[in-house]
Amino acid sequence: MSIEVKIPAVGESISSGVVSVWHKKSGDHVDAGDALFTLETDKVSTEIVAEKAGVLETLVPEGQEVKIGEVVATIDDSKAAPAKPAPAEKKTASASDETKKPAAPRERAAGAQALSPAVRRIVDEEHIDTASVGGMGKGGRLTKGDVLAAAENRGAKQTGDGESGAPPVKDQKDRQSAGDRFTRKRMSPLRRKIAAQLVMAQHTAAILTTFNECDMRAVQELRAKSQEAFTKKNGLKLGFMSFFIKAAIEGLRAVPTLNSRIEDEDFIENHFYDIGVAVGTERGLVVPVVRDADKKSFAGLERDIADYAAKAREGKLKIEDLQGGTFTISNGGVYGSLLSTPILNPPQSGILGMHKIMDRPMAVGGKIDIRPMMYLALSYDHRAVDGKEAVTFLIKVKECIEDPSKLPLDF
Repeated sequence: MSIEVKIPAVGESISSGVVSVWHKKSGDHVDAGDALFTLETDKVSTEIVAEKAGVLETLVPEGQEVKIGEVVATIDDSKAAPAKPAPAEKKTASASDETKKPAAPRERAAGAQALSPAVRRIVDEEHIDTASVGGMGKGGRLTKGDVLAAAENRGAKQTGDGESGAPPVKDQKDRQSAGDRFTRKRMSPLRRKIAAQLVMAQHTAAILTTFNECDMRAVQELRAKSQEAFTKKNGLKLGFMSFFIKAAIEGLRAVPTLNSRIEDEDFIENHFYDIGVAVGTERGLVVPVVRDADKKSFAGLERDIADYAAKAREGKLKIEDLQGGTFTISNGGVYGSLLSTPILNPPQSGILGMHKIMDRPMAVGGKIDIRPMMYLALSYDHRAVDGKEAVTFLIKVKECIEDPSKLPLDF
């Protein structure tokens, strides 16, 4: 009996995805629980597993976009697994036997290429010839760093006449055109979703941005003073983001309308604090959510942020990690941004933008002093939040950063 393998519902508002890589091929015998393929959606990537054992027959190729509920393969559970061959008798080693020995780790990496889903996606998108890339992982296995470096090196070697060290492109939609004057490349589902969300935010909300600045000296001194003990106690470093999450929560308590959303003709004010923290990856910006941030210590916040960052880099974020935030913080300062106007993360009503810390001359107590300053930007939905409330929020954040004793310092 043949069992249909359908694309499952993987999250609210997700209607399609891309079969980025098949982990099993047509004709392979699979066991229940075996990973069949990786489905890449506009939010996350997830592995789809076999529900029953049998012989697999794939119906769609890698790279094809599929709809939720679409049948992409069948599993014939009437066919048993092939019998394992009997162990061969030991023979005296000879010169001819040398050619039958298993390939060395590096050779296996170049041939079979048992790649992780994250590495496989980069290989497929960049059309990298894995046989020409040396793996630096255990046993010669290719890592994400190996394939990213190969993609960068290939781009650097391209010449004006269209020649490069890359193999022929398989997808006709992803090709260089007009003598390498431009490259046409289909946007990934994640990038398409980001684009749609940003445009939708601009079209549906009355976005306004207000600015302030804060002196980072007190936080820098407290962080330096506490770093050694904090790291020894918790096994991770104390960063700036946890201070700003704590400060933002104090600001949201002072201005509850920023911790809200508009839904049709209703105004919904949240009484919990699930703070989204924007994380940049090679594949685009994602915003995992730190749940009940007001109830977590500095160590708890830093641990959640570090875990999400690692998952984002490895492509292991789950759909539930990205849903339900009430307010977002974005740190463009890590990339050197001095000032920006962040765009709302719908349906939220506010987003706080952090920026680069720069030494600037400031008037302090009637004298000029060099201080480490950071510009703060709050973008908000003017339909829900008034200008006075936005300024009140920023001033509260500024006060908490410049005087950290106003925060619960639960190191």
